[in-house]
Amino acid sequence: MSMSAALPLVVDARDRRSVRAAGQITSPAPAPGKTTTAASGLRMVVLVPAYNEAGSIGATLDGLMIQVRPADLIVVVPNGCTDETAREARKYPVTVMELPRLEHRKSEALNRAWAEYAYDADIVICLDADTVLPPNALAAWDREFADESAAILGGSSSKFTMQDPGLLSRLQKAEFATWTDTTLRLGRTSVLAGTGCAINNEVLRRIAAREDRDGPWVYTSQVEDFELTYRIRELGYVCQVSPDVRAYTDSMKSLKALWGQRMKWQVGTVEDLLALGFNRLTLRDWAQQAMGLLGVFLKLLWIIVIVLSITLGAFQVVLFWWLVPILFVALDIKRALRIPHRDWKDILIAATFFPQEIFMWLRSGWFIASWWAVLITKITRRRIDRWEAQYTAEEIN
Repeated sequence: MSMSAALPLVVDARDRRSVRAAGQITSPAPAPGKTTTAASGLRMVVLVPAYNEAGSIGATLDGLMIQVRPADLIVVVPNGCTDETAREARKYPVTVMELPRLEHRKSEALNRAWAEYAYDADIVICLDADTVLPPNALAAWDREFADESAAILGGSSSKFTMQDPGLLSRLQKAEFATWTDTTLRLGRTSVLAGTGCAINNEVLRRIAAREDRDGPWVYTSQVEDFELTYRIRELGYVCQVSPDVRAYTDSMKSLKALWGQRMKWQVGTVEDLLALGFNRLTLRDWAQQAMGLLGVFLKLLWIIVIVLSITLGAFQVVLFWWLVPILFVALDIKRALRIPHRDWKDILIAATFFPQEIFMWLRSGWFIASWWAVLITKITRRRIDRWEAQYTAEEIN
C-alpha cells in the first residue's frame, strides 16, 4: 500500500477474519437476483498486487465476488510472496499472475499485469490485497466514468476507513475521515491511493508511452500513486475522491509500523515534489509541506519558551491559555462526529485532548525526520529502500 503524505492510506492487514467482518458489518451482500452487468458497456479490469497477504486476500476477493456490477476480469498478482497468497487466490474465479520477487516491487507488478491483462480495458481498478470494497463500489465507479459530464475524469479514489477497536487505529481512522471530508469539499485530490481507486485506462496508455517508464507506474518514486496522479492531472484530467465508494482497510497496529509507513509516504512525497518542482499542480502539496514544517517550528518554539520561563523563574499559568486547548477539543469533537461508523469511544478520544495531541506530535516527528532523511540522501547519495523498511516494521510487529 502506498499513499502520499497528503494523507493517508493504508495497510498492514494480517487478520482475514477482522477484514472480512469489516466488510460484512458495513456492506451486506446484494439480494439474490440483483447482480447486474455494466449498462455503460465499459470494460473494467481489477488488478490486485499482493505481497504475503494470505491472511487477507480471501476477504478482498469475497468483496469483489458480491459486486452489484461484476468486474470483467480480476487479476491477482502475488509478487515475491513467501506464504500461501497465490494458493488462496486460486480458490476464486480469478486470474492469478504469480511473479518472483521483483526489483521494483508493487510498481513493476502492476505494470506487468496491466500490459498482460488490462491494456485494452476502459477502467482499471487498483486494489490492495488487504482492502474490502462494498458491493456498490464497481457500479458507482462505472457510473462516474460513464457520465458524459465527467468526460475529463482521470481517476476516482475510494474513501478509506478502518474498524479496528484499538486506540492507535482509531486515531488513524479519525485522520483519514478528516482528509476525506477536506478532499470531497475540494472536489479533487493529488493522490489516487493505490489501496483502492479506479483509473481511466485511456490516460494510463498515454502515460505508459512516456520514455521515462516501462508502464503507467514509474520505478523511481517511493509513492508511485502520487507520481501517477500528478501525470494524470498534468494531461488535463480531473482526479477525485468518489462520493459513493468507501473502502475498508486495516490500520497500522504499532508505532513502529506506523512510523515506517508514514516515513515512506512522506519521504517519497518530498522526493517527488523536489523532482517535479513548484507549479500549479504541486502548489497545494507544497503548501501542505510548508504548514507541516511550520507546525514543527511552533512546537519546538513552545518547548523552548516553556523551558526558558521555568529556568528563569518567570513561568506562570494564564487563564487565557486554556482557551486554546478548549478550541482544539471542540474542533476534534466536530471532526469525530464525521467519522464513519463512529462510536462513543471515538468521541471520547476527541474530547480528552491528549490522544489527538500526542498523535499530532508524532506527525511532526515523522515530518521533520523525513525532510532530514531527504537531505542526508542528497548529501550521501545513499537512498534507503522505504518499501523494505515498512515491510520489516510490519513483520516485526
